[in-house]
Amino acid sequence: MGREFLNVFDEWASSYDSTVGGNTIEYQEVFRRYQSILDTVAERSFGHVLEFGAGTGNLTDLLLRNGNKVTGIEPSPAMRKIAEGKLKGKLNLLDGDFLNYPDSLSFDTIVSTYAFHYLTDSEKNKAIAQYKIILKAGGRIVFADTMFQTKDDYNQAIKDAKLAGFPNLAKDLETEYYTTIPVLRELFEKNDYKVTFSQRNRYVWILEAVSL
Repeated sequence: MGREFLNVFDEWASSYDSTVGGNTIEYQEVFRRYQSILDTVAERSFGHVLEFGAGTGNLTDLLLRNGNKVTGIEPSPAMRKIAEGKLKGKLNLLDGDFLNYPDSLSFDTIVSTYAFHYLTDSEKNKAIAQYKIILKAGGRIVFADTMFQTKDDYNQAIKDAKLAGFPNLAKDLETEYYTTIPVLRELFEKNDYKVTFSQRNRYVWILEAVSL
C-alpha cells in the first residue's frame, strides 16, 4: 500500500520542493508544468476534499485557499512536518495512506498528485472500490500521476531514461508501480465511474473520475 517506500519519502522530503521546482535535471520533464497541474487539480475539486499523499503541502495549501474543507493524508513524518510548517496551523495532516484513512467521513472530492503509482494494480483496484463508499453522490476523483498509454510506452520511457544518463529516474520507473491508461480505465469503469484522461507532459496525466 505504498508504505514500502516510506524511507524514500522521508529522505526526499528536504529536497522535494526543489525537485518539483525543476532544479533536478533528471526529473525536469516529470515535473514540467507542476504548478499548472496542481492548479488544475485544485480547480476541479470542491466541498470536503480528501487528499492522499499530501507531501509537503503544496496542493493542500491551494485547496484551502480555494475555500475547501480538507482532510489530508500523508504517511511520511518528514513530509508532514514540512507541510504543517507551510500550512501554519490551518490543517494538521493525518498519518495514513490510500487504503487507510478516516472512512467514517464522506467526501465530495478525492485528490492526489504524483502518488497513486505507489500502489500495485491490485491495490489500486481495492482503493477505487473503497472510495465508492465514502464519495458522495456526484462526487469525483481527481488524480495527477505518471501513467502511460501502453506498456510499450512505459518500456520506452525506461530505455530513454537510461540513454539520457538518468539512472535515478530509470530506477524509479522500474521499481515503482506505474501502470497504463487502459488498466486504469478498466479499474474505474468496473467500479461504476465515468473516467477521462488529459496529458500534461510526457509522464503526467490528469485522471478525473465521476461516480455514477
